[in-house]
Amino acid sequence: MSRRVTFIPGDGIGPEVAWAARRCLEATGVAFQWDERIAGEAAIARFQTPLPEETLQSIRDNRVAIKGPITTPIGKGFRSVNVALRKQLNLFACVRPCRTYAGVRAPVPQVDLIIVRENTEDLYAGIEFAAGEPRTRQLIAQLRDWSQQAIQEDAAISIKPISAAATERIVRFACEYALARGRKKVTAVHKANIMKCTDGLFMETARRVAGAYAGRLAFEDRLVDATCMQLLLRPGDFDVLVLPNLYGDILSDLCAGLIGGLGIAPGANIGEEAAVFEAVHGSAPKYAGQNKVNPTAMILSGVMLLRHIGEPEAADRLDGAVAAVLREGRDVTYDLKPDRNDPTAVGTKEMAAAIIERMKTVKVRVP
Repeated sequence: MSRRVTFIPGDGIGPEVAWAARRCLEATGVAFQWDERIAGEAAIARFQTPLPEETLQSIRDNRVAIKGPITTPIGKGFRSVNVALRKQLNLFACVRPCRTYAGVRAPVPQVDLIIVRENTEDLYAGIEFAAGEPRTRQLIAQLRDWSQQAIQEDAAISIKPISAAATERIVRFACEYALARGRKKVTAVHKANIMKCTDGLFMETARRVAGAYAGRLAFEDRLVDATCMQLLLRPGDFDVLVLPNLYGDILSDLCAGLIGGLGIAPGANIGEEAAVFEAVHGSAPKYAGQNKVNPTAMILSGVMLLRHIGEPEAADRLDGAVAAVLREGRDVTYDLKPDRNDPTAVGTKEMAAAIIERMKTVKVRVP
């Protein structure tokens, strides 16, 4: 049976890394029926929007998509195409595994953790009021009255909604995700000592939800600032971390830095009705068309897709082939070489081809 998957090449370097991942997915032997759609700059001329309804409908119909990086146009319109995609499809969970691979220069050895970020609330909800606007002045006056706190007249205001319902959903997702992947502990991250209402609600709700998993999962909660320090000092203390939107965004990049950078950081945005798999890095348009960029993050996002659709053996073989090519360090792009000017560095297509060739001999995941 073929798997029908929406394929969005993206723009900038998106098509290059997306097609590299697609070739690797096809080489696993899993049968795919690709439904190719466009988003980002490529969609504007044709649809007058970077996020066409037919692209959204394709993802709704197929329930699974893999997407190359997308450039958000500068100026009016979408604050972020990626954020709009998550909102339109209610992709409430952002999942970003961070794992060190032999052969990749990384400041911290032996990192293997998963960031689970709530995608719909927090300061990233985009409820903002610009400085100097009449409604902002009205809001400041009302907030002064309610809070009895001083707020400068020229302040801009951003609202931070955190609900029990969204927190329950993301913490339960993190716990179920951990159990399904043999993980042992979930850490909820917050700043409840200062933001006692919003982060306090997140902390209390996380503790309550995690109580239902007692005996199956260890659970703890930690302050976000202390967590940042401990991730550098003792990353082995962490397994699965679940966070509100803003902290999740920041810590996922921090953890990507621990393993060697965004070039090897895969990601997924998952909801109850659909899942979109994508590299964490951006579209880097200045490198577009040069067959130069590292496809690893996109290919590892394909590994996540395989696990999501119930193809663990294919996922293990592809993951193992990626690990082997990285460890050997021969057929890798310039950024993965000890010297970035190494003339033996290969291009995007050639690295994907090496991974496909290595899959013929790798039977299980290579750590």
